[in-house]
Amino acid sequence: MHDGCSGNFSSGKQVVAKLRMMGFDKQAMPVPATFKCECGNTITMTTFEYKCPHCGTVYAVTPCHSFDQSNIMSAGKDD
Repeated sequence: MHDGCSGNFSSGKQVVAKLRMMGFDKQAMPVPATFKCECGNTITMTTFEYKCPHCGTVYAVTPCHSFDQSNIMSAGKDD
């Protein structure tokens, strides 16, 4: 079920599942987020679900929470 912007997630895997269920995983973020990946490389996340091209770590953020990089969560590698 869709919780609007009140959804709470305890893991990146939950965020990825929600994005895929709602069809937002491949949609462009309004403002791309540039940050350091777990592998140490700087990446620019351009979609709500994004895989690091260097190591395969998947990151995700819901559209409602994409305004703040602190909401981006790691979902592990090649999820």
